[in-house]
Amino acid sequence: MLVVVNPKATSVDGKLRRLVVAALASRYDVVATDTAERGHATELARGAVRDGVDVVVAVGGDGTLNEAANGLVGSGVPLFPLPAGSQNVYAKMLGIPADVVDATEHLLRLADDWRPRRVDLGRVDGRHFAFSAGAGLDASVVERVDAHPERKARWRQWYYAETAAAVFIRRYLVNPPRLVVTGPDGVEVHGITALVQNGDPYTYAGSRPVHVCTDVSLDSGTLSAAVLERATPLDLPTMGARLLSQRLEVTGHARAASLPGLQSLHVRAAEGGEPFAVQVDGDFLGRFEQVTFDVVPGALSVVA
Repeated sequence: MLVVVNPKATSVDGKLRRLVVAALASRYDVVATDTAERGHATELARGAVRDGVDVVVAVGGDGTLNEAANGLVGSGVPLFPLPAGSQNVYAKMLGIPADVVDATEHLLRLADDWRPRRVDLGRVDGRHFAFSAGAGLDASVVERVDAHPERKARWRQWYYAETAAAVFIRRYLVNPPRLVVTGPDGVEVHGITALVQNGDPYTYAGSRPVHVCTDVSLDSGTLSAAVLERATPLDLPTMGARLLSQRLEVTGHARAASLPGLQSLHVRAAEGGEPFAVQVDGDFLGRFEQVTFDVVPGALSVVA
């Protein structure tokens, strides 16, 4: 077992790291390594495949999970996300306990019931994502949150909510970047934000799932997208209600369009528009003039 630890993750400190590694070593042959910089988890996971490791455990948040998954694509070496970040969406999607100690105990029990399974990965211009990606508003929020890691660690989802409100009011109510989203049928949808999911839900508000895109799962072989066509102050209450509702769908909103069952999706800046922000699994990727999303069925093995 290679245990890849992000030492900057929200819930990670030296004492907890030692306890987790010691516990896992009671059932597995463990090698533990800390990440040193952005992208390091990908390199470590690729090295694990070359070394014949049986499983990679990513200790951190969804960013660490994403990097490790990119290093394991197509290898058959299973990945276990051990939640220690601010959100840990993917771990929750797989049914892994949200508490890092409980998740460690869960992984110890799996030694007696080892059943890896294949799941899909999304991809945007060569970078794979485990559960969601976005272009526009949500990616701009991620960009700003990532710029203040100490606030992210302290306030967690509350900092995301505050940042989302600030970015929306200051940037997207005045002159938002305009996007053109084109599906495989060639139909164009104009909007200010495109969310693309490889699984459901989009995120969690505490323990409550937040659903955005429809008809998608980690092994469906397809992606699902939602496009926010425009937003005004009058849209905020009704959109917020749908995000938190367990009955109302976000894509049922008058300003949102649903694009389920996708093999690919193209997003470009509208004519004369500026490059737009892109995020994958809550990790800011950069600004682009155009990107293509697609799905890679069965690309990742996981154990949960």
